[in-house]
Amino acid sequence: MGLGSDASSSSSRLDSAPLLPHHSAEGGHLSSQPKTFANVFIAVVGAGVLGLPYTFSRTGWAAGSILLLSVALLTFYCMMLLVACRRRLADDHPKMLSSFGDLGDAVFGAPGRLAVDTMLVLSQASFCVGYLIFISNTMAHLYPVFAPSSNVFLSPKALFIYAMLPFQLGLNSIKTLTLLAPLSIFADVVDLGAMGVVVGQDVSTWLAAHPPVAAFGAPAALLYGAGVSVYAFEGVCMVLPLEAEAADKKKFGATLGLSMTFIAVMYGLFGVMGYVAFGDATRDIITTNLGSGWLSAAVQLGLCINLFFTMPVMMNPVYEVAERLFHGKRYCWWMRWVLVVTVGLAAMLVPNFTDFLSLVGSSVCVLLGFVLPATFHIKVFGAEMGWVGVLSDVLLVVLGLVLAVFGTYSSLVQIFHSSSA
Repeated sequence: MGLGSDASSSSSRLDSAPLLPHHSAEGGHLSSQPKTFANVFIAVVGAGVLGLPYTFSRTGWAAGSILLLSVALLTFYCMMLLVACRRRLADDHPKMLSSFGDLGDAVFGAPGRLAVDTMLVLSQASFCVGYLIFISNTMAHLYPVFAPSSNVFLSPKALFIYAMLPFQLGLNSIKTLTLLAPLSIFADVVDLGAMGVVVGQDVSTWLAAHPPVAAFGAPAALLYGAGVSVYAFEGVCMVLPLEAEAADKKKFGATLGLSMTFIAVMYGLFGVMGYVAFGDATRDIITTNLGSGWLSAAVQLGLCINLFFTMPVMMNPVYEVAERLFHGKRYCWWMRWVLVVTVGLAAMLVPNFTDFLSLVGSSVCVLLGFVLPATFHIKVFGAEMGWVGVLSDVLLVVLGLVLAVFGTYSSLVQIFHSSSA
């Protein structure tokens, strides 16, 4: 995800991963296989997992599991396509292709970098919209102190967003990510802790009652489930920096595959258990299904704090692009403030957390994770690939475009339906 000749959004996010050793091009310590495994986990696992139980309530537990595993396999395949492209082009480019954007520039020139940067900006900003939806909905659930309003800009969720904006404006004005880097470990500890508490609550709830569940939902829900699954596995932009940092690059593919398999199984179990515990009562944010005890409140507040401080890190690539294009690569506080306010206003307009995940996954993440890697691979290897290889890449591009068009339409219909309900 290169953002300029000297800046890379991938490296910006990578800087916040404390398990990665930072070294110069001349030498230094690289990541062992266990550290690479951990960094893949850090790069992929995020708040999207909390929407999986609700997604399974729409798709059915069996269909949801199949979708999840299929998306994990396709994501791994596309990650390895990018790695293959970088390795092939490395000898022809004296400057290291350290990011997705660098690769796009090497393959298609400026249009390739622009395509990656555009998808990157949209995806990163969308993730932050999702963060604010999660935080505001959770706070409105925990502390129902504001009266409901039919005006989306005066609703309890909107009022909590207004309350957060001054603090977010301050955090997003920080020039460097160094001060926020330690929060990445805190974020993953909180995520794992929340998942553990939710699973424990799922088990106790299921033992007390066995709500009816379906293995397969309506066919129309498959697009919805695919979008959320793609969102949950977003991390393709991190694969090139992670591979560059791996000490044993020959074993990187095996390590990546093992980590993705572990994440897929963990996601599947989390989604299934959440759905079978609460059935049709499963909410878009599974933590709001928890009881009213102190542990439930602590977990939900911990997740909110985690996402609150993660937002400036995730917005940083957006600032890199905006400041490069419109302010000569110079720091611009007012541009950052405009972008933060825009993200906040967008979050007010979307009522359902998981509906928004499906929209982002079906649109931006599909293009970034499936279409661009396959397109790059065809360009780099097309002349020497057999018809099977070319056909597989073309089918992947077609699949991505079909999912982007119909999945985006389905998600927008769902969002508008939820808004009018």
